[in-house]
Amino acid sequence: MSLMNGKQYIESLRKLNTKVYLFGKRVDNFVDHPMIRPSINSVAMTYELACDPEYQNLCTAVSGLTGKKINRFCHLHQSQEDLMKKVKMQRLLGQKTGSCFQRCVGMDAFNAVYSTTFEIDEKYGTTYHKNFVDYMIYVQEQDLTVDGAMTDPKGDRSLPPSRQEDPDIYLRIVEKNKDGIIVNGAKAHQTGAVNSHEHLIMPTAAMKEDDKAYAVSFAVPSDAPGISMIYGRQSCDTRKLEGTGCMDCGNCTFGGQEALVVFDHVFIPWNRVFLCEEYEFAGILVERFAGYHRQSYGGCKVGVGDVLIGAAACAADYNGVQKAMHIKDKLIEMIQLNETLYSCGIACSALGTETAAGNYQIDNLLANVCKQNVTRFPYEISRLAEDIAGGLMVTMPSQADFDSPETGEICKKYFKGPKGTDVMERMKILRLIENITLGAAAVGYRTESMHGAGSPQAQRIMISRQSGLDEKKRLAKKLAGINT
Repeated sequence: MSLMNGKQYIESLRKLNTKVYLFGKRVDNFVDHPMIRPSINSVAMTYELACDPEYQNLCTAVSGLTGKKINRFCHLHQSQEDLMKKVKMQRLLGQKTGSCFQRCVGMDAFNAVYSTTFEIDEKYGTTYHKNFVDYMIYVQEQDLTVDGAMTDPKGDRSLPPSRQEDPDIYLRIVEKNKDGIIVNGAKAHQTGAVNSHEHLIMPTAAMKEDDKAYAVSFAVPSDAPGISMIYGRQSCDTRKLEGTGCMDCGNCTFGGQEALVVFDHVFIPWNRVFLCEEYEFAGILVERFAGYHRQSYGGCKVGVGDVLIGAAACAADYNGVQKAMHIKDKLIEMIQLNETLYSCGIACSALGTETAAGNYQIDNLLANVCKQNVTRFPYEISRLAEDIAGGLMVTMPSQADFDSPETGEICKKYFKGPKGTDVMERMKILRLIENITLGAAAVGYRTESMHGAGSPQAQRIMISRQSGLDEKKRLAKKLAGINT
């Protein structure tokens, strides 16, 4: 098997014995749980589009390892064109789901680990790169969804991993033997963790020799003994449990997901280990992954932005203000901001370069500029959408009130828009805007725009490092006639 469709992906999850907790209790059937299923549907869309002839040029690729057609989410980028197609694919999926589709982190981790293991092997004569190539062929052949796991809980952020009060606050190696390693700890804020077949673990920060037990990268099945996941809450998430209909959820079909993934003495065989105590490569791996993932935001956030802009324009129609110049101007501003994000994602891809391992990496400076803009522009796009939508977006009654024989006609009378518009359609559009800007989808759009792929300060540090400020000063001095 090289390509699964959406139904096959969903059925593959049923075969796993993934240990998931929600509201303090283990979920026996997470695949059909009403709070979790929308996020599974989002991942399923990555499989459906890859099987659709209309989208195969974007959503599939030819493997550089096997020569076979594979899902692009399992691909090691072979050119600048591959990098640009990645961003275009992510925008398409954002448009199709209006949410987070959860496979980007794994794809970005693949490419970062691939080039880093090559360089570790060159220095130390290890077999990490061979291990990883074998693993990638397995992932591609099975068309797996893999959670790229980098973020640790971190505890006291003023202290390095080795000086934390609780040594498990950062994921660490607790034992090495002839068969493999045993690890303890956790990975936090893990996008799509419950919906993944596997987890690809990476260190979360640059490390020194005292922290070498925390310099570890490996792959492990989601249902391996000792792994459990605690599902993260989202705003308005229990609306999915009410069963009153789609209106209250805003987007009842698709959604995102995060979880805390806990490792309790989990065994990892050596052939699945890609970094083990070579601490000087931890920072390199982190920086490469961060660059790829900051590029990703120039695609996925733009696709959801397209949906939000469309919803705001529909709200203007339903409110009868679509011809007002200030409304038109706000929509133009939203489009300009959204396309600027996309431009950054495409630019850092177009200037990508080949690594020593043979895959392609993005222009890291422009990728960080892309993500820095993402920490700001979606907030402004959301503000403008809320402005256009009006206060009813957050004060309207429930669908049950509209359906009630006692209150339904009253609600429909007082919340109708211009003549010829449908009151329920108006409510649905307003709820969709609420969902993207304030509700469950806001995790994958508004809030994640700030902290996903690193906080704003992390990007500013990278921009400072890579800005070439000394060269800019030299250029200025030369034109000013200063010979120093």
